[in-house]
Amino acid sequence: MKRVALVTLVVDDYDEAIRFYTEALGFRLAEDTPRPDGSRWVVVEPDTGGTGTGLLLARAKGGTQRDRVGDQTGGRVGFFLHTDDFARDHARMAAAGVTFLEEPRHEAYGSVVVFQDLYGNRWDLLQPASPDATDH
Repeated sequence: MKRVALVTLVVDDYDEAIRFYTEALGFRLAEDTPRPDGSRWVVVEPDTGGTGTGLLLARAKGGTQRDRVGDQTGGRVGFFLHTDDFARDHARMAAAGVTFLEEPRHEAYGSVVVFQDLYGNRWDLLQPASPDATDH
């Protein structure tokens, strides 16, 4: 079986990114290991028991990477956070100060709302209508 294990997300600061993903989005810190070059190997993941794709939070190095922080997909929704309880997670995230870019919508494929992370990357919070209704 193959799966995408990690996706790199370029961030300004490890600790502020860890706080956002663990406190505002409810992810768990899976790993935070110092590296010999002064960087860190930081992985956060949705609390799914290790079955989902994790985010490697990589601190930007140099101007080119710093320019990508918050706009890694050119303004498109680039990340999709599935939930089994849309109302619960939307309310928790709103209470934690997450910025939503629209009102929640109920589409044929499920309940969805676009939000942004602490740097401005766009995400969908999505509760699929059924396990097969995830394409949109």
